[in-house]
Amino acid sequence: MANKLSLLVDLGNSRLKWAWAENWQIVTGPPLDNEHLNPATLRNLWQALPKPDFLIVSCVSAWHFEESLHQVAKALWPTINIISVTPQAHAFGVTNAYPQPEKLGVDRWLSLIAARKLYDGAVCVVDCGTAITIDLLDAEGCHQGGFIAPGLTLMKKSLVQGTHALQFNEHTQVVGPANNTDAAIYSGTLAACCGLIEHVLSAQSQHYSLILTGGDAALIADHLAVPSILDHDLVLRGLLTVSEGIG
Repeated sequence: MANKLSLLVDLGNSRLKWAWAENWQIVTGPPLDNEHLNPATLRNLWQALPKPDFLIVSCVSAWHFEESLHQVAKALWPTINIISVTPQAHAFGVTNAYPQPEKLGVDRWLSLIAARKLYDGAVCVVDCGTAITIDLLDAEGCHQGGFIAPGLTLMKKSLVQGTHALQFNEHTQVVGPANNTDAAIYSGTLAACCGLIEHVLSAQSQHYSLILTGGDAALIADHLAVPSILDHDLVLRGLLTVSEGIG
């Protein structure tokens, strides 16, 4: 479709990211924390946009958030086509490793699709968000499976919630052996995330280019012992690839 206009929405566990797509290019808009996500804020975000032909959604958050997206989109643009992406067994050059393809997180699926299109050879895609997800994709586009662990903030919160004596100051940023509890939590959780990624890569029999995305990607990249590529909009780029495939 010539000059197709799409609104791309990545609705994660903690925040909504979105982009405007036209002629296979994306322009990202300001993200929105899920705690502030409601019809009024969505309308304010989008009411000045030209009418899109498609709303293409990746949602791993609660259904009521996606329902709000649909309601606002239909109120602003009654004839818009809404597509909620679901993982497939094979699409866009990627073969899903899951026996039940729909059980793979749609954000992971879209990141693999984008990585397959944008980067050469075998890739290890790590989303450093609420959870840390690691997915291996070989040079032929076959998903080799993945790993899921708590992300940095989730680790810190679980420590605080699971113990009586521990508290955590979000502003502490000290790396290395610590002489106070805040710094020890910061260093320990960061080391755990970096160690997991490095362990997964070192256990592979072939080389994988490391691609990091998600809110903590830049922080984790700074402390890894292996080189990495930062791509903060990988899920949105996967949604763009899906939009390209719409006839």
